[in-house]
Amino acid sequence: MGTPTYSLEVIPLPVSDLGRALRFYVDQVGFTLDVDYAPNSAFRVIQLTPPGSGCSLHLTTGTDAAPPGSVRNIHLVVPNLESVRNRLLALGVPVEEIRHKTPIGAWDGSFAPGLDPDHRDFASFAGFSDPDGNTWLLQERGYQAD
Repeated sequence: MGTPTYSLEVIPLPVSDLGRALRFYVDQVGFTLDVDYAPNSAFRVIQLTPPGSGCSLHLTTGTDAAPPGSVRNIHLVVPNLESVRNRLLALGVPVEEIRHKTPIGAWDGSFAPGLDPDHRDFASFAGFSDPDGNTWLLQERGYQAD
């Protein structure tokens, strides 16, 4: 038998307040609400998907061993980091300043302020946090001017 294929489809994201997290991710970050199912007061499933992504999030509270705010550096890859950052800032999401890898040819873990001047794939970053402190890292790939 050959190597099986795997498809990463859902990442659980622990939050303290499902309603607040839902509003943040849909109204401010722009994720699509796929499912908001609550058959009773003790159980609720909220699934969100970033636009263009094949992987979704399940907002969770009280069901995981991971405490709210403990997920770090989920990468969101975007074609125009500056444009996405400006959009999120306009919607009230506090996004860090953009930084890029340096030296790019032999990267040693150092960063310089601003976008990579040549918009090289995976070279420019900016981070933000949700209301619970889960962190996200925007990363530019396949640069496209708006």
